[in-house]
Amino acid sequence: MTDLEEKLTKTKESGRGRRRFPIRQIIPSAMTLLALCLGLTALRLGLDGYFDLAVFCIVAAGFIDGLDGTMARLLKAETALGAHLDSLSDFVNFGIVPGFVVYLWALQSTGRLGWAVILIFSVCCALRLARYNVDMEEPDRPDWKSRFFLGVPSPVAAGLMMWPIYLHIGDIMSLQENTLIVMANVLAVAFLMIFRVPTFSVKSSSTTIRRSYVLPTMILIGVWGIMLLTFPWITLTMMCILYYALIPISAHRYYRIRAANLTS
Repeated sequence: MTDLEEKLTKTKESGRGRRRFPIRQIIPSAMTLLALCLGLTALRLGLDGYFDLAVFCIVAAGFIDGLDGTMARLLKAETALGAHLDSLSDFVNFGIVPGFVVYLWALQSTGRLGWAVILIFSVCCALRLARYNVDMEEPDRPDWKSRFFLGVPSPVAAGLMMWPIYLHIGDIMSLQENTLIVMANVLAVAFLMIFRVPTFSVKSSSTTIRRSYVLPTMILIGVWGIMLLTFPWITLTMMCILYYALIPISAHRYYRIRAANLTS
């Protein structure tokens, strides 16, 4: 064998040994990183006083966070790295940045008291995310539990915490000077994160729906998208009210399913 043939053989053998990484496994993590960039951009916009754009970035990060997990399941690209990256991104986007935005918007005048309230929210968010990761590692976890969260998830909590800002920017009602209401709202949402109240999960393990639900679902999504683009602040406010109204319904359904499984 000549020197040239020997080099070609070694090149082929080394090429076979290299692992090829599927591009589809990068897509969910790339979406998570995009959401992280939006969250950090919201912090900068809040510091500059552009609270409407800051809220928009946080809401957009929340929507992306709701899609990256579904995308990972659809592409069969769920990885441990992606799961940890998602938790870290969630804590920054929904545990730190919204608190800063609310503090800069209304609570600076309260000094240490307002800052303590924001710290409580961040701590509760960290505890919520840590408990969620532990629950997901529970062995023999029944499938029906994947349809529920125990406690309000952090992206939704961030949206609920910014509810007074929606009212202010949308010229619906101004609570910027009423710091007690703003702080009470922050504390209420913080405790809803750590209380084990069952709430519906949009990150269900199921990726299919009944055929008869396809058209109504598409119509609802279309109407929701039109309303969000045309009347964003009213729509976000109505989404908060709807979510609060669904909490008792989700809790009732959770305990009914649990009781049925315990007796079966």
